[in-house]
Amino acid sequence: AKGLSPLEIEQRITFPLETGMAGLPNLVKTRSLSQYGISLITIIFEDGVDIYFARRLVSERLQEIKGKLPPGVEPVMGPISTGLGEIFMWTVEAEPNATKPDGSAYTITDLRTIQDWIIRPQLRNTPGVTEINTIGGYDKQFHITPDPYRLIANGLTFSDVLTALNANNANVGAGYIEGSAGQFLVRAPGQVANLDDISNILVKNIKGIPILIRDVADVHLGKELRTGAATKDGYETVLGTVFMLMGENSRVVAQRAQKKLEEINRTLPQGVTAKPIYNRTTLVDKTISTVWISLTEGAILVIVVLFLFLGNVRAALITAAVIPLSMLFTATGMVTNRLSANLMSLGAIDFGIIVDGAVVIVENCARKLSEARNERPATLSLKERIAIIQEASQEVRRPMLFGELIIMIVYIPILTLSGVEGKMFVPMALTMLLALTGALLLSFTFVPAAVTVFLSSQKSHDENVVSRVAKKLYSPVLEFSLNHRALVLSSAAVLILVSLVTVTRMGREFIPGLDEGDIAIHTLRIPETSLSQSVELQSLVSRTIMDNFPQVQAVTGRVGTSEIATEPHPPSIGDKIVLLKPRHLWPDPDLPKVELVKQMEKVVNQLPGTNFEFSQPIRMRFNHLLAGVLSDVAVKVFGDDMEVMLDKAQEVSELLGQIPGATHVRVEQVTGLPILTIQLKRAEMARYGLNVGDVQDIIEIAVGGKNAGLVFEGDRRFDIVVRLPETMRTDVEA
Repeated sequence: AKGLSPLEIEQRITFPLETGMAGLPNLVKTRSLSQYGISLITIIFEDGVDIYFARRLVSERLQEIKGKLPPGVEPVMGPISTGLGEIFMWTVEAEPNATKPDGSAYTITDLRTIQDWIIRPQLRNTPGVTEINTIGGYDKQFHITPDPYRLIANGLTFSDVLTALNANNANVGAGYIEGSAGQFLVRAPGQVANLDDISNILVKNIKGIPILIRDVADVHLGKELRTGAATKDGYETVLGTVFMLMGENSRVVAQRAQKKLEEINRTLPQGVTAKPIYNRTTLVDKTISTVWISLTEGAILVIVVLFLFLGNVRAALITAAVIPLSMLFTATGMVTNRLSANLMSLGAIDFGIIVDGAVVIVENCARKLSEARNERPATLSLKERIAIIQEASQEVRRPMLFGELIIMIVYIPILTLSGVEGKMFVPMALTMLLALTGALLLSFTFVPAAVTVFLSSQKSHDENVVSRVAKKLYSPVLEFSLNHRALVLSSAAVLILVSLVTVTRMGREFIPGLDEGDIAIHTLRIPETSLSQSVELQSLVSRTIMDNFPQVQAVTGRVGTSEIATEPHPPSIGDKIVLLKPRHLWPDPDLPKVELVKQMEKVVNQLPGTNFEFSQPIRMRFNHLLAGVLSDVAVKVFGDDMEVMLDKAQEVSELLGQIPGATHVRVEQVTGLPILTIQLKRAEMARYGLNVGDVQDIIEIAVGGKNAGLVFEGDRRFDIVVRLPETMRTDVEA
């Protein structure tokens, strides 16, 4: 809702929409944000609600509420995506010497046009992509800038210009006529196609003299009054973002987008390229590599230990075979139940626990077979081996079963978690339960069968060197413990007490932070900061980072609100993504990322006019999605008096700042936006015969401009905007 103040947005748009959503089925809560020119309402449903069902409910309510909103306000729903939906970003850039067909250099407006009408339509057709977001550059517009003095001289007004434009920019179809054995469609094209067509539109005929648009106004190509901008490495650019459809595979969709962008580059004008700057595939590949290394190292470690302690190669191989088979069982269950294989779910798998039951059965079977061989030197028949292995398995079946069940019961309470905790930990618990169930079934079926086939009864089950050394070291410790029970028990009690005291002083967090590899910086400036000033400051920050830190590959930034306002910011607020080079290219590859962030924070905090909050791209987006704020911890103060709430928020901030470990404690800016209010004097207006609407139209045209139709260039569409000349607008603003 362009032009409305935050208070007007709250009263006229946000409040009716937010209250109108009350009573929706499975609704948990709503929250809203009212800023200059935009209202964002977040509607949260219960877990498990189908997203398409929820959107249909919201759409039905929107149809009911539309009539209560100001004219021209059209509420729309965001893309069918999640907080992890921004998976691929690119910039549209022109080479230094690149020129257009007319010989002129490419401008930021030309790059935005290429993004909107060449790149976006093609990328949007990529499977798994639900929307393309764009920020930066200017929308191309056809500007009519009337000269007030020439209008007055001809007895015309701004309304006459608008009326003339609307009446002279349309195509009409008049059906068809039939001729001899033929039929002709009748049409009367009247749309304008270029600047000359607009200039020759008739405004009014005064005493037989036609007054055209060009007689009272200048017609030229212009720029929109934009709400956001983008920068890269300290220079303004056009930034595009792919939103992934909810439920899709981010790695696969990002790879498709990368491939599609390579195809699109071949269709772009010479000298213009779309360069990827952020690809979720990189993070996913690193995560998969971490999981793969963790699982591989864990499996190898368990297998080595089995070889060392079992002392029998075949027994160790049989036990180790449970690991891939149980993982196959787990993967089958995960696919069936649509559980994602991620760092949380697979990283929790403990191969030592998985092979526990198999070790017990293999060890007992080997012992029984060895005893039978010692009693009967003759070779055991298959029937005798089966009987011995069956007896050995049944002997340890019950204790092993109870041991496995006890471990599985530990994970059951995790299944009761809901909300964010449930989404994080329930897949992990289910994955571990599947792995344990598979290992349990295999220990009762596969392991005895494999022992029967592969474990020879001719091999004695003597203790190996590792077992003998371990027993030799353990025997005196055990004897000492049994002879000095009081000392051992009291020492254990003291250790427990010390550990309890230590635990109370340890730092605790929900889950360890995932290192995404890149850095996100949230920038905040005083509310009256203009968009152009924010772009300059944003560029200064980018150049400072690039000049001082060789570890940085690129710095991209966004200021204000993008086309799809999933994160609406005023012009004074923006964010940056600092893309880091691979570690082997750093001057000091062993430098911790935390230390790099501290150094970066120290450098940028010396720049004037900006406050900074450091985070990571996904982490920052999720914090905003979950609670409407970008910080990890937030305190919200509710009430009906803004001044009182601000005072209390400041008191809360001071208290929180005293907590050890609390950093970047700030009160969110909710006041200070300068507004120039034009108070209309109705009595004076009446003397001049003016209506409120007439004056408001003049103010709207003078400052923000008013749409007066479209110009079509093939499939492309550009607005026609009536507004005052830039020099007069500057005088008005001054």
